[in-house]
Amino acid sequence: MYTFLLKFHSGLRYIVLLLLVLALIQALAGWFGNKTYTEGNRKLNLFSMISAHVQLLTGLILYFYSPFVKYNEMAVAMKDASLRYWTVEHLAMMIFALVLITVGHARAKKAAEAAAKHRTVAIFYGLALVVILAAIMQSGRPIFGSGA
Repeated sequence: MYTFLLKFHSGLRYIVLLLLVLALIQALAGWFGNKTYTEGNRKLNLFSMISAHVQLLTGLILYFYSPFVKYNEMAVAMKDASLRYWTVEHLAMMIFALVLITVGHARAKKAAEAAAKHRTVAIFYGLALVVILAAIMQSGRPIFGSGA
């Protein structure tokens, strides 16, 4: 089960990254191009958020099965950079990114004007994308390649 979840989590990151990049591009184009906020924009933003939530849930399950995580030996994990990354830093950064995506989506829904909706998505999804890419790069594993 661990191997399946790891491969699923690793593969799902491409979908999450693709949807976030597409949502960000659409939001920037809508914001700076003074375009209307369409049903297509709403759906892309929603699917981006849903995929990120599924990724987090998969990651949380992996957290309790991974040999790289020592949540029950925190003193040991904090002394080793690799264990600390997988036990604390990766999880914290990804939860933070998911909070940014969720808040951005909620605020965009509440905004009255199209420009405000696009701007909100661009800012929050853009920040989340930066956090996600930083977390992946910090792991020492390639963003586009094999590995978790």
